[in-house]
This record gives sequence, C-alpha cells and structure tokens, in this order.
Amino acid sequence: MDINYIHSLFLKCKSVSIDTRKIEPNSLFVAIKGERFDANAFAQEALEKGAAYVIIDNGDYFIDQRTILVEDSLVTLQELAKFHRAYLKLPIIALTGSNGKTTTKELINVVLSKKYSTKATIGNLNNHIGVPLTLLSFNSETEIGIVEMGANHKKEIDFLCELAKPDYGYITNFGKAHLEGFGGVAGVIEAKSEMYQYLSENDKLAFINLEDPIQVEKAKTLKSYSFGVNKENANVNITAVKANPFVEINYSNLTIKSHLIGLYNANNINAALTIGKYFGVDDIAIKEALESYIPENNRSQLLSKGTNQIILDAYNANPSSMTVAIANFIQLDNTNKIMILGDMFELGQESQQEHKAIVTMLLMEEKVTCNFIGTAFYANRVDKDNFYFYDTFEAFASRLKETKIENSTILIKGSRGMALERTLDFL
Repeated sequence: MDINYIHSLFLKCKSVSIDTRKIEPNSLFVAIKGERFDANAFAQEALEKGAAYVIIDNGDYFIDQRTILVEDSLVTLQELAKFHRAYLKLPIIALTGSNGKTTTKELINVVLSKKYSTKATIGNLNNHIGVPLTLLSFNSETEIGIVEMGANHKKEIDFLCELAKPDYGYITNFGKAHLEGFGGVAGVIEAKSEMYQYLSENDKLAFINLEDPIQVEKAKTLKSYSFGVNKENANVNITAVKANPFVEINYSNLTIKSHLIGLYNANNINAALTIGKYFGVDDIAIKEALESYIPENNRSQLLSKGTNQIILDAYNANPSSMTVAIANFIQLDNTNKIMILGDMFELGQESQQEHKAIVTMLLMEEKVTCNFIGTAFYANRVDKDNFYFYDTFEAFASRLKETKIENSTILIKGSRGMALERTLDFL
C-alpha cells in the first residue's frame, strides 16, 4: 500500500501503538510479530479499544475499511517513520554510545526545552522499533527532535541514521558493551562510528568530547562543535569538575550543582551544556535545567535506607561503566564503604577476562568491603579478607538476613538481568 496514503491516515491519528495494553482513542495500531506471538491477532481488540486504524500483515485478520493490509508491518512502521521525518523537516539530534545515552538524552532535552519545543526518545526505546516510534511522536509543533540510538551489532546505527537522518550527532563514548554482538572493542568502535560516517557523508555536524581520543580521531574530518575540561581549544571549555558524591562543574562564571552521582556523569552534563550553548540557550537557563534534573529508574540514584546511604546504579552494567562507577566510589570521602557488584552480561568469550579484571582492579583496595554476585564473578573468586563471593543473589540475600548493614555508604551496580535493586529489600 502507498506510504503517502498511510501517512495521510496517520496524520488523522493521535498516536501510534504496538501494544494493545497502551491503546489510546483515535490511535494507529501497528501489529508487529514477536518471537512468541502474532500481534495481528490483536487487531480486533485494538479497534475495540479505540484505535482508528490498524496495520496488519496477515490477511486472515482483516476486519473492515479500518484495516490496512501490508506485506510487512515492521517495515511499514519504519518506512512511515522515515516518510514522516522528511515531511516535518525539523532538526534532529541523534546520540549513541556504550554508556550514558539515556541520561545524556534526558539532560539535552531539559536544557533545549528551556528555549524550544522539544521531543525526545521515551525511556530507552532506541532500537529498530523504538526509533520509528520516536520519530512518529514528533509533530508540527516540535522544534527539535532528540533521538537515542542503541545497537548490539554492526550496521544497526547505520540503519537507524537512515531512518532518522540526523542533522547533529553525539557519541557518548566507546566502551566495553555488547561485546558478544560486536566481536570485541574494535567492533564497538566501528559500529558506533557509523554515526560519524553518516554525518560526514551528509555534511552534518558532530558534537565532540575533546577528552576522548577516539572521538577526536574519528571525527577529525567532520564539521564539529567541541567541549572539554581545561581544553582551551574547545568551543565550550569546562574549567573544573568534581563529584562527592554529586557532580559539580564550573563553566565560565557559572557553578552547576547537579543531582547526578559520579564523575562518569560529568561528560553527560558537559555534553548537554555544550549542545545548549550551540543552540543559543541562555547560560542561566542551562544552569537551571541541569540542576533541576533528577535521575530515576535505578540510574545513579542516591537513596537513604535506615542508617545507610545507597548509590543505586542497577539499571545496567558493562566493563566500562563498572570500572568508572567503582573508581568514583573509591574516591568518595565517606567511611564504611561497601560495594555490591553483580555479573555483567553479553560479554561473550570475553566474560571471564572482564570479570577477572574487575576483581583484580580491587585487589589493592583495603578500605572497601566488596561483595561479588553471580556465576561469572564467582568463577573468579579469590581469598581476601574484604572480598565476599556469592554464586546467586539468593545466597547473598541470605547473608544479608544474618548480618545487618548499618551506617554505611553502599554502591549497587550490576547488569539489568541481575536485578540488584532487590538488595534494597534486605537493607
């Protein structure tokens, strides 16, 4: 069916949904097959719940004139998003990277919304389905769109850039994430750099962190706008950064005191500041925006539980984010420090090596009690007075029931699959 016609129907709708549990009145429902279900079977339910139209790719579920039958619903969703992006012609900022994408996206959004009507990726809907849904959430009132792009294999960023066609791009970093899918760190760098390739081929602009030598090298032929700490050649020169535990930065005559924990969040803040400056947001408005942002969803949250202060960073973990989280925690002034570290997933053949590296990194640390949870860490256990290894979370929870933690500062960090936020129930 003609994508122009489908787009004309889409413009009559309030929103797009791929989940009948979240159907809004006058919405467009797109039936996308999953591994365990055929969403075409829910088309009738979508209409009954108020959808104006449904897109299906199985004729057995055709209902009436409100049904749009296509060859492939997912491809149609992607082509519709691409068509809509061209139709709106608004400036789009895209960002990717191994760590900090979602936090940086949120910070950019709060800064730019001080001057513009912005819309950004909701949560971390940043894949081949999430990016189209994000693009379709933009409308004629949107002045700047912000699109987060995730990837766990090569050519994925390339594909997402062809959908979103960004005018500006930013890569947070090149870290040890999804090594299994990328085939190692070199694969990560190659895959993330697909954004630079798109920007270069289309004469677009990249935002660059001058403290990252990989960014500097990969983007040296691009149009760019840069930032760095004590980098006088940067477009935005941040003069000081500290974190104890909250990140505080100095820029020009401003001191910005954030609600984000850890030195590893400094570049996320600096990137948002830089992009705000590029788009002409007033310095005071940038300060107000960055100081107003409070993280949620287990991302670097500072919590109090009884007599304990807890840094909850259990949303996800990889070797790069784990290393910087540990380094930041160690440099804190607090006493009675305890780390609760969970296995890092999706590392493939490098899992053994990377978990061992984290354990080895902490061998010289005497003042922090280190709890390692999961089979990967357990396989790398060593005998040390301040080290405790548990092959399962249940074994760790059993220990917590017996030994109460009090008057301590605690870091909780692990991959999403470890669900280490469960620790809070035992503190």
